[in-house]
Amino acid sequence: MDQDLNRLRDDALGAIARAAAVADLNTVRVDVLGRKGRVTDLMKTLGALTPDERKARGAALNALKDEITAAIDARAAALEAVELDHRLQAERIDVTLPVRPQAEGRIHPISQTIDEMVAIFGEMGFVVAEGPDVEDDFYNFTALNIPPEHPARQSHDTFYMQTPNGGASPKVLRTHTSPVQIRTMMKEKPPIRIIVPGRTYRCDYDATHSPNFHQIEGLVIDKTSHMGHLKGCLSEFVRAFFDVPDLPVRFRPSYFPFTEPSAEMDIGCSRAGGELKLGAGGDWLEILGSGMVHPKVIANCGLDPAEYQGFAFGMGIERAAMLKYGIPDLRTFYEADLRWLRHYGFLGIDVPSMTGGLGR
Repeated sequence: MDQDLNRLRDDALGAIARAAAVADLNTVRVDVLGRKGRVTDLMKTLGALTPDERKARGAALNALKDEITAAIDARAAALEAVELDHRLQAERIDVTLPVRPQAEGRIHPISQTIDEMVAIFGEMGFVVAEGPDVEDDFYNFTALNIPPEHPARQSHDTFYMQTPNGGASPKVLRTHTSPVQIRTMMKEKPPIRIIVPGRTYRCDYDATHSPNFHQIEGLVIDKTSHMGHLKGCLSEFVRAFFDVPDLPVRFRPSYFPFTEPSAEMDIGCSRAGGELKLGAGGDWLEILGSGMVHPKVIANCGLDPAEYQGFAFGMGIERAAMLKYGIPDLRTFYEADLRWLRHYGFLGIDVPSMTGGLGR
């Protein structure tokens, strides 16, 4: 009986020594030690032996089983070390080589600035709302308490679409993203807390104006929000966006048809030496318009102004990007110049967040 154990031992150890991969060892393990393996089959014959023979035979089988298991584990460790060496050789990086070129693509500063603003207002509980670029007169002007004689309604300021069959109410390319505020108030029940980034259109074109540009507006409608909340919200926003924690701010009384009271917001700056620098410096720069939503606007949207109130604000996205990133001419945003985009654009890994950072 010792001869069959020795033969089994020699066969198993030989197969283990010849194994070229860990998978080969698994095959040996199943053939010898598995549920239907050769050692297992021999274990099943112990019941037919006398007690003394069973004790001796069982001890020999257990010793053989332990020896084969140890041999498999040792060979597996050796094979894994060889495989690791091969991988290290194949995947080796020569750190003396030049830096790999970065991808050509860049994120446009307008897209980056929108993402930065959304990240900041998102931390304040705002959600993004969207609406059509081609609007009805009601949503773009009438519901916002803009009177018929207002200059914004004139064709020299607004793009009007041709009306089929001589209709009386032509469509317009929206002059601001405020129509989305109207649509939201008419569709949703307060409390409302939205920001509205998007394209807008006006008949204007020079170094600081474009017929197609971007705005972001915000709207809060509930029963308790007041001017103090507006000032706190916008003060925190500009300090986070421009990364100037102590940025001075002030609110000047102004007039907008859709808010009452209305205020322009200025941020502190310095123009010493002809260079604009945000922060303390004794000078001021207008950055956005804001105010408490006019009761007529609330009523036009089917809400009771005696029950609901809130505030709204809006600013130009290109202008904010120009101030933050030192871009001197608005028209360059739309010239599709790859050299300009390589300089002012952002890599895909520059994802704005309040924890990861905003821009560069």
